[in-house]
Amino acid sequence: MRPAIKVGLSTASVYPLRAEAAFEYAARLGYDGVELMVWAESVSQDIDAVARLSAKYSVPVLSVHAPCLLISQRVWGANPIAKLERSVRAAEHLGAETVVVHPPFRWQRRYAAGFSEQVAELESNSHVLVAVENMFPFRTDRFFGTGAPSIERMRRRGGLPGPGISAFAPSYDPLDGNHAHYTLDLSHTATAGTDALEMAARMGDGLVHLHLCDGNGAAADEHLVPGRGTQPTAQVCQNLAASDFSGHVVLEVTTSSARDDAERTALLAESLQFARTHLLR
Repeated sequence: MRPAIKVGLSTASVYPLRAEAAFEYAARLGYDGVELMVWAESVSQDIDAVARLSAKYSVPVLSVHAPCLLISQRVWGANPIAKLERSVRAAEHLGAETVVVHPPFRWQRRYAAGFSEQVAELESNSHVLVAVENMFPFRTDRFFGTGAPSIERMRRRGGLPGPGISAFAPSYDPLDGNHAHYTLDLSHTATAGTDALEMAARMGDGLVHLHLCDGNGAAADEHLVPGRGTQPTAQVCQNLAASDFSGHVVLEVTTSSARDDAERTALLAESLQFARTHLLR
C-alpha cells in the first residue's frame, strides 16, 4: 500500500501573523508539517530559531521556500545564487526534503544564465530536491484596463506577448527551462490562464511538490482556499493520489482577511479537509 501523501501548511498562509503561528495552527489542526517561507520576518531567516519552533510544536519542516519574491530580494543578501544555495543548506539543517524556487527574473542575468546548472549541482550534492515553480506574466490590464488604447496598440504591433509580460527568464513556465523537479502552484495557473492539468501532465514524474490553492483568473495572485475558485483542484489531487507521487502537498492560501482566530482556523481547517478528502489513497 502506498503511503499517504503528507499535507503541509505554508507559513505564508497565516500572514500577517508570524511563522510561529503557522506551527501552532499546523499542530492544532493536524497538518503533517509546514513549509517555511523565508522572507522579511526575522524568525523566518533564522534557521536555528525555526528548528526550535519545529521541536516546540513537534511539527516538521517539510520544505523551504527560497527568498525569491520581489518583496524578499534583499533577504539573505542581494546575490540570488548565494541565496539559493543557502536555502538548500537551510533545508538540510531542518530535515526538509524540498526547496521551492521561482525562475530567475530577467534582470538577474548572471543568475539566469547559470540557473539550470546550479539547480542540478545543488541536487547532485544534497538529498534536497530543488523544485522550480510555475509563475505568471505581469498582467498589463491589472493597471491599465483591458481596453487601454496604448496597450492595445502595443499588442497589435507585437510589443506585448499576449495578455502580459513575463518578468522571468526564460519564461514563467518552468518547463521552458531544463530542470528535473517542479512545484505546481494552482493559484499561479489561474492568474496565468494556464491549463493546470496539462501542466501537471507535462511535469510528469518531475512534479514533486504541489501548492494547493485556488484562483478565479484575476490579474492578481489570489491563493484562495481550494474549491473556491475555477482551478481543477480536486482533479489534480486525485490524479496525484492515483499516481506514484511521493512528494508533499502544501496549502499556500491567503487568510489575511480573517477577522479573528476563529475565522482563520476555519479557513485552514477547510483547506486541510479538502486536501485529505481528495488525496485519499
